[in-house]
Amino acid sequence: MSATHIEIGDIHWLMDILQNIDVGLVVLDRDYNIHVWNGFMESHSAISPQKAKGQNLFKLFEEIPEAWFRQKSEPVFQLKTRTFTIWEQRPYLFRFKNSRPITGRTAFMFQNTSIIPLESLDRQVNHICVIIYDVTDIAVSRADVKNANKTLTEIQSKDPLTASFGVASLAKDTR
Repeated sequence: MSATHIEIGDIHWLMDILQNIDVGLVVLDRDYNIHVWNGFMESHSAISPQKAKGQNLFKLFEEIPEAWFRQKSEPVFQLKTRTFTIWEQRPYLFRFKNSRPITGRTAFMFQNTSIIPLESLDRQVNHICVIIYDVTDIAVSRADVKNANKTLTEIQSKDPLTASFGVASLAKDTR
């Protein structure tokens, strides 16, 4: 038995892992047609893998800026290198509703993404894998810290006895 020999049972449980992992997995070809759409994507988009397979990403999700996404992913095809997006620069790739009970204060899911090349046996990259991470908890926590710091700064700049701005604060405002 060679090292590259894979049992059918192994493929079955690998597919089960890919379908049930808690990140989105989308495999796209060079024309941006969908080949893999896992359970995370189905549960957040309400589009089944059977319906998504073969569909063009930009026709299925018109809110994805096509020119931007092509520019982001073409180096992955050409240079065989991975790239990524972070929620601080672009809050999401797919506009999924936020479904988290604790961070339900936002309308949509904040996402980080990784785009990785998938080499075929002939070492060509004809497909890419887009991995979508739900980072809503981090984004909401960061916003909470920012708001708390702003409130603290405002409290520190006021005189506690008169609730008016202190001399140091007034000096900054007049510069």
